[in-house]
Amino acid sequence: MKVLLCKPVKKLGTIGDVVTVKPGYARNYLIPRHMAVLPTASNVKAVEVEKQKHLEELAKMRGQLEAKAALLRGKEITLAVNANEEGHLYGSVGPAQIVAALATEGFFVEAEMVNLDQPIRQLDKYDVELELVEGVTAVIHVWVVRAKEEGAENAPAEPAEADAGTGEDE
Repeated sequence: MKVLLCKPVKKLGTIGDVVTVKPGYARNYLIPRHMAVLPTASNVKAVEVEKQKHLEELAKMRGQLEAKAALLRGKEITLAVNANEEGHLYGSVGPAQIVAALATEGFFVEAEMVNLDQPIRQLDKYDVELELVEGVTAVIHVWVVRAKEEGAENAPAEPAEADAGTGEDE
């Protein structure tokens, strides 16, 4: 089924592109979300007007986004997560956690901007690409470290205090 895109759709096309998709994808996802319409003559004209507006807006925002990308490049964030002794995470780290960590640092991005092939499931340092807009990217460094356990901090202190107490009794 051919549809005319009204909004940019990742891995499919930009505004004004006529693309062929499966009918169910068009009927159940693209058209109800106003991301695409049927390519009639009137729809093509209306989308062209929207495309011009979008391109003008994008040109204005591009300068701001490039400045934001320059600040983000090389930024390091640390995520403390629960993991076993081998370094395997009990859960996983995805775009939402990366976005939340960046927000605490004062950088606000959308989860869709984070390019992760698959969720992070191992303790390590990862280079994660942020695509702010097509052609404007920044690579940040994400350190995934083991969270300190509350019980582990108190456990070594108690035996030391007990040993100190027995030393005074002698």
